[in-house]
Amino acid sequence: MTRSFAAALRPIEDWFSRRGWRPMPFQRQCWRAYLEGGSGLIQVPTGSGKTYAAVMGPIAAMLAENDGAGPKRGAGPDGGLRLVVLTPLRALSRDLLLAIREPIDTMGWPLRVGLRNGDTSSHERGKQLKLPPQILITTPESLSLLLAGPRAEALFADLEAVVIDEWHELMGSKRGSQSELCLSWLRSRRPALRTWAISATIGNLEEAARAAVGVGIEPRIITARIRRDTQIRSLLPDSIDGFPWAGHLGLRMYEELVAAMEPDVSTLLFTNTRNQAERWHQCLRFACPEMDGALALHHSAIDRAAREAIEAGVKAAAIRWVVCTSSLDLGVDFQPVERVVQIGSAKNLARLLQRAGRSAHAPGGTAQVLFMPTNALELLEVSAMRRGLGEGLVEHRRPPQAPLDVLLQHLVSLACGPGFEPEATFEAVRRSWSYRQLERSHWDWCLRFLEDGGDCLGAYPRYRKLEREPLEASAGVPQRFVVRETAVARLHRLNIGTISADRSVTVRFVRGAVLGHVEEVFISRLKPGDVFFFAGRQLEFVRLREMTAMVKATTRRSAMVPAWGGGQMALSDLLSAHLRQEVDRCARALDGEKGLALDTPELQALRPLLERQVLLSALPRCQQFLVEVCHTREGSHLYAYPFEGRFVHEGLGFLWSWRLARHHPGTFTVSVNDYGFELLAARDYPFEEMLERHGDTLLDPEGLLADLERAVNLSELCRRRFRSIAQVSGLVVNGYPGQARSGGQLQISAALLFDVFERHEPGNLLLAQARSEVLEEQLDLGRLLSTLQRLRGSEWLQRRLPRPGPMAFPLLAERLNNRMSNESLLERLQKLRQQAERAEGP
Repeated sequence: MTRSFAAALRPIEDWFSRRGWRPMPFQRQCWRAYLEGGSGLIQVPTGSGKTYAAVMGPIAAMLAENDGAGPKRGAGPDGGLRLVVLTPLRALSRDLLLAIREPIDTMGWPLRVGLRNGDTSSHERGKQLKLPPQILITTPESLSLLLAGPRAEALFADLEAVVIDEWHELMGSKRGSQSELCLSWLRSRRPALRTWAISATIGNLEEAARAAVGVGIEPRIITARIRRDTQIRSLLPDSIDGFPWAGHLGLRMYEELVAAMEPDVSTLLFTNTRNQAERWHQCLRFACPEMDGALALHHSAIDRAAREAIEAGVKAAAIRWVVCTSSLDLGVDFQPVERVVQIGSAKNLARLLQRAGRSAHAPGGTAQVLFMPTNALELLEVSAMRRGLGEGLVEHRRPPQAPLDVLLQHLVSLACGPGFEPEATFEAVRRSWSYRQLERSHWDWCLRFLEDGGDCLGAYPRYRKLEREPLEASAGVPQRFVVRETAVARLHRLNIGTISADRSVTVRFVRGAVLGHVEEVFISRLKPGDVFFFAGRQLEFVRLREMTAMVKATTRRSAMVPAWGGGQMALSDLLSAHLRQEVDRCARALDGEKGLALDTPELQALRPLLERQVLLSALPRCQQFLVEVCHTREGSHLYAYPFEGRFVHEGLGFLWSWRLARHHPGTFTVSVNDYGFELLAARDYPFEEMLERHGDTLLDPEGLLADLERAVNLSELCRRRFRSIAQVSGLVVNGYPGQARSGGQLQISAALLFDVFERHEPGNLLLAQARSEVLEEQLDLGRLLSTLQRLRGSEWLQRRLPRPGPMAFPLLAERLNNRMSNESLLERLQKLRQQAERAEGP
């Protein structure tokens, strides 16, 4: 660029001045880095102006060219597509569109901004292809779809920059791998392409930056010392005794929550699951009828139009309270929101920071979080979070390593569009961070799998998707792969994406609007006349027709709520470590160690429970491992407390069951939570003798994988995981609109392929990927192994109790909650509590 940076940035500075703002140093640093040709990552707190830091550099460059400093390019009157803004959520797309359009419209800059995602009409998509906007806001799925189009090379011929919003949200998932592959193709066409990622909460900055910009590019990391305070206040019950309440029984504290809220204070109430959100919305509706019209429910299963209306209502200050899930976690800019309520532990420091940032979403603001525990022991977690945030710690996000199902989908997308030349594309793919170690043998396997159907599927034409054609008419020139079959290309474009879940059923009024979607497995349990509540309404199920559940409104009451898959969240490894330190602090403080005290409001409120735990059993210190044994009328109980999170405890529970049964046969029921696990066996099962004789073998890392495979039926877990891999890779598809296949049909198709591969092609790389994902993600094998090693080096605290103690009570409640009974969970827990109190006496 021949003009000085100051001249190029003058339009940007003029707009900031008109708004009464002054650009922050990190914003100017980012603009300059962009104009110098750099790529990198911006990490500053939520609400500090990251979006304008990332997009104003490219806009300044475009304005400088339009001003005569450089030649105009592209087919359109003001040039073609120059900047792509990639965002993980459609809700973010709308906010980004408004944020980017504001200076353009205010200053009259000759730039067009477009929005393209799954909600964009076909008419608008066609207009964008004929006359591309200079700036396009899109999602990873829609970007892949553009690459699968016949005009992909022309569309991106003038592209100069890609901005990735909320990169921490994409990076740890297959959607991040999908984004990386799209970028690898764009960079192969536009070697000077600049990439800037935006993040507010990520611990491994260096790796995140390299994953965003790709291999061979030295990223610039731009941060800022902007202090953004987060004030956490816990809603504490009047008293906590030795028997903590558990799970959704936290609803019993709704009166305290309502008393702590104010009708005229705009508030987001975050829950961790859609099921919880539905329950709390119903609770607040009945508790606060005066909030009718000002209280709303927002989660991803609710119809898009309803979600957009709620978001608009919050921004207009017409809706004051919103019960929501992670659907509002990310950078949606709700300026009127003054307070955030977190119902239940966020389980993750980064998630809590992200949600806290929804309030006071402006530079220098103080985020206010009101924490509403659903379990007394969650107060330990929020106390640990308070210390972790004080130390500035945030979790790391690790990108998946070369997921082949995403690569297969990407290659078919390219073949549906411009086609691809194998050698050049292999080199481009290996320049993306997640695929930098992709082996040549794996690449060749992918090509053969897509061209010939691999070893097993060659006899079926629908699996032979790619065909070769020469790049030129003369012989001996390189060949490229293309998809010639129109039906194959059309079906592929309809099924692009890496998010796979149980099949969804649309919920629609018999005479009217769509309410949203629930999972097929829930609807399959209903019979006509059953009542459930969903999307904040009481509904009567009428019938199921073509994957649509027809319902009508009813005043009949029901406690039935859809339970969506993926609802459970586990403690992060970082928060688990802080939780163990918090328990250690409590143990030392109650032991009278000098200089230590229960020094947070949460720990002070927990004193009665902690003291009772010490009286009946013990509180483990950091280098100790507590195991409790007791006998009740139910049977023999073993409670173990590694404090490593739900998923690790699930693996440990099944591992111990298998290893104990080898020495003394028995049948075990396993119950887990984030603090420990319970094994329940017959009343005569000798847990104490087994621990004395075989305690070391229970924690032995040797033979872990073999024992785990037998304990949890690894083959069945792999079969279930293979279904999602088969969907992403295109082996099984949902079908055309109006001809969607049910979840059962998809599962059967995937199961048949799984069996065929296991029997005739045991070396199939998609089978290997399913196994790897189960071990590394679902069972968290690496963390499970490190937990065994840590516990093996710890002092073993074994305690025999006359009855389940305070820390065991939530585990007992977890098990009872999963048992069929004509008594409510609350009634059963109250009986157990009364029995324990009678046993202790006055």
